[in-house]
Amino acid sequence: MDSNQTYPNHREHPATHNFSWNKGRILDDYYLVYISKGRGIFESSETKSFEITAGTCFFLFPGVWHRYKPDPQSGWEEYWVGFKGYYPEYLMGQYFFDRKTPFVQTGLNEELQRLFHQLLECVKTSVAGYHQVISGITLQMLGLVNSISLNGGAGSSTTAGHIAKAKFRMRETIENPVDIERLLDEIPMSYSAFRQAFKKATGLSPNQYYLDIRLNKAKELLTSTSLTINEIAYHTGFESIFYFSKLFKKKNGIAPRDYRNHSQVNI
Repeated sequence: MDSNQTYPNHREHPATHNFSWNKGRILDDYYLVYISKGRGIFESSETKSFEITAGTCFFLFPGVWHRYKPDPQSGWEEYWVGFKGYYPEYLMGQYFFDRKTPFVQTGLNEELQRLFHQLLECVKTSVAGYHQVISGITLQMLGLVNSISLNGGAGSSTTAGHIAKAKFRMRETIENPVDIERLLDEIPMSYSAFRQAFKKATGLSPNQYYLDIRLNKAKELLTSTSLTINEIAYHTGFESIFYFSKLFKKKNGIAPRDYRNHSQVNI
């Protein structure tokens, strides 16, 4: 959600989940909410007012009144997933997470972001058996967040934290690629120092890593959607289908259309 917009956006929220700040809300299931950008505030009947910043996860518990909203000056971007069932309720009942302290500072975690994107793609395509798949993805998320809460993650002020933040931002800007040096506006490192540390950590330069993310996303779309090659090129931020096809073939040794046809034959 951009700054100075009404929250929640009733066109994007399911009707059963809409709420106002004055009234708050009570839900029947568990929810995991992840703020990837911006800041805001959270309150519940079990907690005092809590400032939410980018890289914060928080849980909503069934039967617990709550309300939250982004700062109107910054807005925020959020991911969320609801869950219920015997095993999730068992995990939550084992004090996996606590309704009195429902916050986990995961930082801008690329693996958590990847799981949310995977879940969203799965819901969009709705292939046979997708309910079981998204259940598995949700359990992976809970395990990852629990592991971070117990062991902590890379500090945002460390070199590893800076690299993790850049990788996260790269994955968020697939459709509208930006210059890597602009991505470093949030990171207190010179480009040359960052590039050296990034290549040491990943084996690739930042630009090559970014290109690989976009091309790998294209492979996912080729095998899991009916989008045209031109549409896939657009969704992965390439200026033209010719340029996209050229880079795809260079990386994978096969043209995008042939890759899709080969994948369908092997299903």
